Amino acid sequence: MIGVFDSGFGGLTILKEIRRQLPGYDYLYLGDNARTPYGTRSFDVVYEYTLQAIRYLFSHGCHLVVLACNTASAKALRTIQQNDLPDMVPVFADGKPQKRVLGIIRPTVEAIGGLTKTGHVGVLATQGTVVSESYPIEIRKINAAVTVTQQACPMWVPIVENCEADSPGADYFVDKYLTQILARDPEIDTLLLACTHYPLLQAKIEQSLMRLLPEGHRPVALLSQGAIVAESLKDYLNRHPELESKCSKGGSCRYLTTESEHKFAQSASIFMEEEIEVKHIDL
Repeated sequence: MIGVFDSGFGGLTILKEIRRQLPGYDYLYLGDNARTPYGTRSFDVVYEYTLQAIRYLFSHGCHLVVLACNTASAKALRTIQQNDLPDMVPVFADGKPQKRVLGIIRPTVEAIGGLTKTGHVGVLATQGTVVSESYPIEIRKINAAVTVTQQACPMWVPIVENCEADSPGADYFVDKYLTQILARDPEIDTLLLACTHYPLLQAKIEQSLMRLLPEGHRPVALLSQGAIVAESLKDYLNRHPELESKCSKGGSCRYLTTESEHKFAQSASIFMEEEIEVKHIDL
């Protein structure tokens, strides 16, 4: 199976698009809902939690794990790839590990450069992702001339997870954070939704931009990660047949959570737009 991990529900927006583009594979989704949110936790805690999840997925049949969580990708991925993976799994004849962990920041950053015309990009994210500076660092590796402005949106994840994405209260907090980031850099023409929960607020964000941007202002493009990550995974599997051949192909999807099965199934059905069955586990 291909493992997909997130601190909660947000990674389901990534999983949904991956399954749309790569429907033939088997998937195992793990949400660490009992310990969410990761966005406000320290680097050390996020690293430990993420490593526990990866070990679990590896031990339950996954040769490839996608961290469908910006905070985990920002705070834990590199350390796990460089320090832990070599000791966790066997290697192929060429010395490369037989199991891999991928993040979602690098493929997202690579897509940004082709969108911005002004060279001014906004990053809407959790506090943890903002503090990590992962997006500014990675964007500047590709194009040092791009101006990156970040905005933490601490209320957006609770709004989504409490099924309030369509409420008037959501309008207030969407307007609040967009007003702040646009005031800091009025030249932004590309906004990255750098949290996997945020696509459920995309309609609200588009409406808010229409209200907030003055008449005649250049359009602001919204960049969501699902399609980007799915395309990147497809390309990765094509380039790594030694791993692709290990991925089972039954078109199935299983769900695991560290929280209440009923609560997860109820909320996850909103993300996936279908009824799902889920199993509780402990990490």
